Amino acid sequence: MEEKRKSNDQPSFGIALLIVIFLFALLIIQVVQLGSPDIHMTLIFAISFATLVLMLTGMKWKRIEEGIMHGCKIATIPMLILMFIGMLIPTWIASGTIPVLMYYGLQLISPSMFLFTAAIICGVASLSTGSSWTTGATFGVAFMGISMGLGVPAPMAAGAIVSGAIIGDKLSPLSDSTNLAAGVCEANLFKHIKSMLYTTVPAFVIALIIYFILGMRYSADNIDTTAVDSILAGLSGNFNITPGIAIISLIPLAAVVIMAFKQVSALAAMVIASLIGMVLAIVINGYSLYEMMSFMNYGFTIDTGIADVDKLLNRGGLQSMMWTVSLGYLGLSYGGILEKTGTLEALIGKMLVLTRNARNLIITHIISAIAVNMLSASQYVAILIPGRMYLSSYDKLHIKRQVASRTCEDGGTVTSPLVPWGLCGVFFTGALGVATLEYLPYTFLAIFTPLMAILYASTGKFIWYNTEEEQKEIDKSKQSEMIA
Repeated sequence: MEEKRKSNDQPSFGIALLIVIFLFALLIIQVVQLGSPDIHMTLIFAISFATLVLMLTGMKWKRIEEGIMHGCKIATIPMLILMFIGMLIPTWIASGTIPVLMYYGLQLISPSMFLFTAAIICGVASLSTGSSWTTGATFGVAFMGISMGLGVPAPMAAGAIVSGAIIGDKLSPLSDSTNLAAGVCEANLFKHIKSMLYTTVPAFVIALIIYFILGMRYSADNIDTTAVDSILAGLSGNFNITPGIAIISLIPLAAVVIMAFKQVSALAAMVIASLIGMVLAIVINGYSLYEMMSFMNYGFTIDTGIADVDKLLNRGGLQSMMWTVSLGYLGLSYGGILEKTGTLEALIGKMLVLTRNARNLIITHIISAIAVNMLSASQYVAILIPGRMYLSSYDKLHIKRQVASRTCEDGGTVTSPLVPWGLCGVFFTGALGVATLEYLPYTFLAIFTPLMAILYASTGKFIWYNTEEEQKEIDKSKQSEMIA
């Protein structure tokens, strides 16, 4: 009776497929034919089409509206964080935090080692804090400025930054997605992390090798030293970056790292870091409270007389994030409709027939997670729905649950920054100032991690099975749940 009720409450596979095909057809026209990254109206048309089709098949408007509200609820905190990052960036510029990082970074990092260094440092930062967003909003912003001074293309720089930032979301026990994946598949957290090492570490090593090779194109001999000297002079001439003051200006960055390590809410951390930056800007560089309020709303502005320096520093502000915030709300609204109306389950349910052996199960799980990421615009939904739906298949094949939880992240977590309208894609576009489709080809960790998982599934390597005792415990636990 429960299965019959559920089937009546969700659309058929054909209807679900029609809704998805319409979205991808619009995206192809929008991005490929028109070459425009502005997909806001595309998503609105897709939402309207999904609503119309679902209502024509008998779906109540109230349930569709619940889906929209559910998506917006998921988006609210991340979008607020994004808005506060818009406010944080100008306060960190005015306080000297970002100029100091740029100034000393330009002197210490060689162009040939920039991509490699950016990925490593962002990786260490994200592992320490468990947050790819905190890493992108702090170290990522500084590295983007350094890349401009060194002549490294912005999409390459953004790809290296995102690759490093993803590591924390994958491997840190402080990461919310790491804990979610382990919880969804009922796996031990540290066994889950250990399992992920087998796919993530080789993928990251491959990424670092490629970044090292790409970096060889940008040697110190090819850099315009006149331009770099001009940028250094512009930074030192407009900000107090003497060693003593430079250390003080790094207080906001240190505060964010400490708060992230202490697992303080990311929203609270961004607010506190913005306020610290504002106070330092007023005390150290003499800005007035009115000027800081204007910077935080509309972005930092300065006329140094040096075009390259102005380009580096004139950025940020709450209003600059509204394009990205609106995209996030639209993407999550569409995903909320598909999730709450059962459209996603109708699609994934058809794929359960492909899960009769370990190879097919893992490959199907990865493809499903990527598809749900694109349709729901949320890595959390991409972890949750396929993870729960395929968990029983892992149990039937006696595969350890840390393999299931690892696959949740191999397909869901790492690919989320590659979805232009998804939470992570929207965030990194807003924070780094580079469109998702531009940095996508250089985000090598996100590309190679699913491929490593598929390789292991195809060869049977690093796929572990339960012992008879472990399987009996799992079966006993499931029987108790059914009785309850």
